[in-house]
Amino acid sequence: MDDRGTTSARDGDGIDVLVLGGAGVDTIVYVPELPLPLADSHMVPAIETRAGQTGDFVTVGLHALGLRTHHLDMLGDDHEGELVRALHRERGIPLTEVLLPAGTKRAVNLVGPDGRRLSLYDSTRARDADRLPPDTVRALAVNARHVHVSLTQPCVHTLPLLEELRTGTAGTGGPGPTVSTDLHDWDGADPYHEPFALAADVVFLSAAALPEPEKTMRRIAERGRARTVVVTAGAEGAYQLVDGELSHVPAVEPAARVVDSNGAGDAFAAGYLFGMLTGEPPSRCGLYGAIAGAHACTVPATVTHPVAREELLARAARARPRG
Repeated sequence: MDDRGTTSARDGDGIDVLVLGGAGVDTIVYVPELPLPLADSHMVPAIETRAGQTGDFVTVGLHALGLRTHHLDMLGDDHEGELVRALHRERGIPLTEVLLPAGTKRAVNLVGPDGRRLSLYDSTRARDADRLPPDTVRALAVNARHVHVSLTQPCVHTLPLLEELRTGTAGTGGPGPTVSTDLHDWDGADPYHEPFALAADVVFLSAAALPEPEKTMRRIAERGRARTVVVTAGAEGAYQLVDGELSHVPAVEPAARVVDSNGAGDAFAAGYLFGMLTGEPPSRCGLYGAIAGAHACTVPATVTHPVAREELLARAARARPRG
C-alpha cells in the first residue's frame, strides 16, 4: 500500500500530536425534531456536505491551538477524499494518506433544533483488510510527542506498534510517544472498543451510553495503562479519573447560542490534550476541554471553526462554571 499524501514519513520532524484515523465526510441535515417522526417526506433547510469526522476535528482543533499536528489516515480517490484533502491543505496541516479502496468514509448527520444529532455511518467504506502501513506509522510516531488514535478499524492494528514504541522495545533508542483515544458513546461492554480502552494513556468517552460511568472509568484504569480517564457529560460537564482520584469538571457557559453538538467531544479532547502537552495540571486541562467543547456547540455543523489558542486562554482566564 503506497502513501499518497502531500507529505511523506520524513516530514514527521517536530510533531506534537500525530492523529491516526478518523478522516471522512459528513452530510448535514437539519431536521425539525429528533427522533424524526415517521412520514413519507420532510421539508428541511439546505442539505450540505463537508469534510470532517472525528480525526479531522481533533486534528484541526489541535492545530488551531498552536500544536504541530500531523494526520495519517486512509482516503479514497474520490470527491469526498478531495474534500478532506482541501480541509487540511487550506489550513496548512500535514496529511499523509493511504489509498482506501472502498472510498472515503462518509456519514449522514441528522441535527435537531436543540443541537442533538443522530449519525448514520456508511458501513461499506471499511474492510477488514484495511491497514495503515506500519513503516509509515513508525516513521511519524517516533517524531511525535503524542499519538491520538481514532476509533476506526485500521487504527486498532497500530496499537501493538505504539506499545513497542512507548516502552522502548521497538529499537528506536528510547521511550516513544504517549497515546490517547476517544471511545465516544461506548457502553462499557462492546468488545470492539476494549483494545483502544486498554492501550491508551489517556482515554476519553461519553457518558451517554454508560449505566455506571465511574465503574467503567475505574475498570479502564485498573485493566489498562491509562492514568487519565475522562467522561464527558454534556451540560453536566465532565468527570476525570487521574491516578485513581475522581474529580468533576464543571461545564462552562457557551459564548453564544448552542446550535449543534457535532464535534463537541472532539473539541473537548483537543482542548484537554493542549493543556496536557503544555504542562497544565488536570483541573486546567479539564477547563480547556470544557471551553473548547462549549465553543464547538455554538458552531453550525456545516462549518469547521475550532476555538483558537488566544481565545481559549482568554476565556479560561475569566471562566465561570455553568450554573
